[in-house]
Amino acid sequence: MEFLFGIILLALDIWAIINIVGSGASTMGKVLWVLGVLIFPLVGFIVWFFAGPRSARAAI
Repeated sequence: MEFLFGIILLALDIWAIINIVGSGASTMGKVLWVLGVLIFPLVGFIVWFFAGPRSARAAI
């Protein structure tokens, strides 16, 4: 069960990082958001989901 949770969390974190890199945020903002998601995988993802930069595609 923990393995499945880990795989799901990894997939969600990768999805978040891809969206962060594709966002219109500044370079430093992107670096800080990616570090937050990498250092704190679950909490970082939750915070990014509600408060993080959105991809440029989502803004259209």
